[in-house]
Amino acid sequence: MGDGSVDARHRARAAFADVWCALPKVVFSRILHSVQGNARLAVASVAEEVAAALDVTDRDVSIGGAGLAAAAISLGLVDELRMFRYPVVVGGGTPFLPPVTEDVRLDLVETRTFGSRVIFERLRPRPR
Repeated sequence: MGDGSVDARHRARAAFADVWCALPKVVFSRILHSVQGNARLAVASVAEEVAAALDVTDRDVSIGGAGLAAAAISLGLVDELRMFRYPVVVGGGTPFLPPVTEDVRLDLVETRTFGSRVIFERLRPRPR
């Protein structure tokens, strides 16, 4: 007997994979010499690569990975945070946000809790 919810999840994952694979990506790496698919290795600084990405699209540009996101936040390049959190304390690891020297006030724009207990938050820095 088949489980329709498993089939639906598989179709949803496949649809997401199709969209994700089609998006152009810039990979920042200290160890890779090549990448595959619709990706290229970064050749410039984070600021220059973000500016180049913004120049060729009118859509949002996303940054993934705590270290890269921290660099972009430190450079003032982030106008919105989209965080997915799982409610668990792990006791270590790479911080999601960089250390700051002054408070960064954020407005909560959107929040959702998924059945898996994952919490999505979309935040924007308040104008100074």
